[in-house]
Amino acid sequence: MKKRFSEEQIIRILKEHEAGKKAADIVREYNISEQTFYRWKSKYGGMDVSEAKHLKQL
Repeated sequence: MKKRFSEEQIIRILKEHEAGKKAADIVREYNISEQTFYRWKSKYGGMDVSEAKHLKQL
């Protein structure tokens, strides 16, 4: 199954949520499920792009 979002895009989306945007608005805007959003949040929450790239290399 092809990924629709890269790690960098996921982190940018999560940063929008940290900036104060509601999760429901983000889910609707990017056409993802709430379950996907919260899975991303648990996996990538608080990361920077460089940290995600390092994690991918491991």
